[in-house]
Amino acid sequence: MHLADLHIGKKVNEFSMLEDQRYILEQVLALVRDQKADGVLIAGDIYDKAIPPVEAVSLFDTFLTRLSQWHVPVYMINGNHDSVERVSFGAKLMQKSGVYVASEYTGDVESVRVQDAYGILDIYLLPFIKPAYVRAVWGEEAEGIRTCQEAVAYVMSKVKLEKDHRNLLVAHQFVTGAATCDSEEHSVGGLDQVEAACFDGFDYVALGHLHGPQTVGCDTIRYAGTLLKYSFSEVNHEKRVTIVDLKEKGNITIETYPLEPLHDMRKLRGSYEEITKKSNYDQTNTEDYVQITLTDEEDIFDAVGKLRVIYPNLMKLEYDNTRTRRNSQTGLQDTAEDKTPMELAEELFEMQNNKLMGEAQKQYMESLMADIWEEKENI
Repeated sequence: MHLADLHIGKKVNEFSMLEDQRYILEQVLALVRDQKADGVLIAGDIYDKAIPPVEAVSLFDTFLTRLSQWHVPVYMINGNHDSVERVSFGAKLMQKSGVYVASEYTGDVESVRVQDAYGILDIYLLPFIKPAYVRAVWGEEAEGIRTCQEAVAYVMSKVKLEKDHRNLLVAHQFVTGAATCDSEEHSVGGLDQVEAACFDGFDYVALGHLHGPQTVGCDTIRYAGTLLKYSFSEVNHEKRVTIVDLKEKGNITIETYPLEPLHDMRKLRGSYEEITKKSNYDQTNTEDYVQITLTDEEDIFDAVGKLRVIYPNLMKLEYDNTRTRRNSQTGLQDTAEDKTPMELAEELFEMQNNKLMGEAQKQYMESLMADIWEEKENI
């Protein structure tokens, strides 16, 4: 089973996803059992933060413990969201329970050798690689490395594969040509991109980092994608679990199995009257995470509060009307020189809150600005 980008402990628009993650990991465990998986690959971004909350660590601990109790080995690496030191803490001890964790890159790509009815399978665990990591290990030899492409190509050039073995790589990088979405992090200018050719020689490459399930270049270089939707750019994704069957060398089949989330993520659009009309939501799951775009020309007073009576998990509210389209076309900066600071503050407040600034708020802002100007003159 190929998993990636669990992002345990993640919040989306300030909504904790922990219960959704607990729910979906139970489905993953059921698939492990039902499909009799021989092992689980986790291609990084186990947690959403380098220092994950206690509840996230506890949930992942429970997940690993269940797999260990079933004698299902786990092969995992850190991602760019993880702290490699925290993820790999106790790695040697965990090996005794069948949990293999790549530690910090020190010059060798760690591997685990597995023997089955079809021969030898070498599983290579490549932790998330950045140019600085490679320069730190190899010194002058690698001082010219500045991009992830150069770094990963250099690291992989040091790996000597047994060509008659089946070779599998677990990695967490952005392979050129893959499709991205809003919930991912990338470097400016494409410096984090890696060519698929870096992974030549591997029978299967289990990738993490990008949230949409997809292949890159060929069927055997694959992103598992996230188990849940983590941004509204993913509303059309169908989240699935990937299971790879490696028989004799060259004979690989890949199947995916759908997942059913605790809450789906949806976009809704229409006037306030349309969105709140009972016949339009009566047959839908109003507990889903939703983004609502209102098309009313006039702002609805306390729209968020009113809409959450129907959609308690409303994550995001936007307006699409004459005013917002005009603002998006011109922007604040285009007219900033012609407006007073107070006028700009009022515009910003309206854009962020979908309502006009009240008199008490105006007085507070004017007082605040006067204090700032006074301090500036006294410096």
